[in-house]
Formats: sequence, structure tokens, C-alpha cells
Amino acid sequence: MNKLNVVTILCIGLLIGAELTVSVFLNPILWKLDSSAQATAIPLFARRLGKAMPFWYIASLILLLWETFTHRHESVVVKLGVATALWVTAIALSLVSLVPIANRMARMDLNGWTESAQRALRKWDGFHRVRVAVLVVAMIFFLTGLGI
Repeated sequence: MNKLNVVTILCIGLLIGAELTVSVFLNPILWKLDSSAQATAIPLFARRLGKAMPFWYIASLILLLWETFTHRHESVVVKLGVATALWVTAIALSLVSLVPIANRMARMDLNGWTESAQRALRKWDGFHRVRVAVLVVAMIFFLTGLGI
């Protein structure tokens, strides 16, 4: 295993872990808080993650593209290409479905935590679970492509 493999595995693995943490741990805890606590916490999470995640997704995509290019003359290129295509799909899903909702949540104040905002956040959570599943499948294709 070379350094590029290790860096790519760490980058995409940690990103998937962070996204899974949001879905499995943070959101279920947020749902149990009272409305004012949710209205305080959710914009904080949305702003923090909204600043870091775009760069992390792009770095991961660049690494996956680099891996695919590096192995372009090998039979594993198909699995690496599928992993990269799935990563692009997750990014597209994010841009179309998740980012607009997250941006509204990031700008929300205590008065904005309405029934409509709660429904939007639950919708975001559903899309987010789909994104996590796509990312996990991408990781599986990537790792099997490397023979791991």
C-alpha cells in the first residue's frame, strides 16, 4: 500500500465517520432536546459543518480522482471509477437537496424554529442518511478496488 492509498483511506474514511456521527449520534440527541435548545444548537452545527465539509468533500474527490488516474491501466480502475462516480453523486445530492436546507438552518434564530423548520430538518436528515449510504458504498468500491 502506498502513501496515496493511506491518505485517501484516511480522508474519505474520516469524512464518512463524521457524517455517520451526525446521523447516528448527534441528530437523535438533538431531537430529544426542547425546542429552544434545538434552535440554539442546530444553527451552530450547520455553520460549523458548512464551513469544513465542502473542502473535505472536494479533497476526497480529488484523492479519488487521483487514485483512479493512477490505476487507469489496471483492471481495478472500474471499481475506483464507480467509487468516484458515487462520490460525485453524493456531492450532487448535497448541493441539490442538503445544502439549501442547511443554509436556512445556519441562518435561523430562536424565532425561526417553527414547525416548518422542524419538518425541513427532518427532510434534511432523510437526505443525509441517503448520502451516508452512498458514501459507504463508495468506500466499499474503493477499498475492494485496492484489494483491501
